[in-house]
Amino acid sequence: MEISKDIEIVSTALWFKKEETIIINDLHLGYEEALQHKGVLVPKFQLQEILSLLEKILEKTNAKKIIINGDLKHEFGKVLRQEWKEVLQFFDFLQKKGKEIIIIQGNHDPAIAPLAGKRGIIIVKEILLNDTLIIHGDELVKTDAKRIIIGHEHPAITLREGSKWEKYKCFLKGKWYQKNSFSGTSGKGKLFQKKEKELIAVPSFNPLLEGTDVLKEKLLSPFLNDTKRQKSRTGFLPLVSFEGHNKSDQKLFPSSDIRDFEVFVVGKEEGLYFGKVKNFIKEKD
Repeated sequence: MEISKDIEIVSTALWFKKEETIIINDLHLGYEEALQHKGVLVPKFQLQEILSLLEKILEKTNAKKIIINGDLKHEFGKVLRQEWKEVLQFFDFLQKKGKEIIIIQGNHDPAIAPLAGKRGIIIVKEILLNDTLIIHGDELVKTDAKRIIIGHEHPAITLREGSKWEKYKCFLKGKWYQKNSFSGTSGKGKLFQKKEKELIAVPSFNPLLEGTDVLKEKLLSPFLNDTKRQKSRTGFLPLVSFEGHNKSDQKLFPSSDIRDFEVFVVGKEEGLYFGKVKNFIKEKD
């Protein structure tokens, strides 16, 4: 399924057809060992499932480049034994197939450099593919790109049918408003224009991590905001934001509204369109 022009959903990856590039994120290799250190015993199967899924995606797309958009490994400040072994196995799997690998550093990746260095893989903070900025999503940035793709959030949604319910990984697509140039003043303080960007949030590639239920759980990424956007008197969304001395003024117009984001639930091989987040929310009158 195409989520945006020339960008397709393939399982939990994004496929840039023209650039012959796959984007995946939040693999969190070594997660089982981190759980075991907390007393939670789980079988170590995630690497095999990740490689199996990646094999199917590569067969379907024949991608030449793989961009890992942050959090390749799980532990923050050190490299666990399982992480060291599995990250190198992951690199070897792709390099033996002749694939170029680029790592965008995520918040779980401060110690990834020694591992990447062993296989000659570069680490960057962000990548620009034509008019698309790819960044992990744990910190806000300013950009001239028309589209931003983030990981970090691990978006998911719970679907219910009668008494049954199940959480599914999903992609989110919506509008994010970047505050741009200073354009004047008002009675509330400084007045700034806001520039609209397309924002796509990609789910975790790790089969163990279901993700954040966007309907009820606290969102992780500063790019996403579940605050209700207020409208101007005309009923249209405002293209301005205020920065006054009163902090409440700064919250009048959030940079995004999660309710307006479109939901693409992850199917066996492609995304399934489920409408907007607000369609799942039963709001009180």
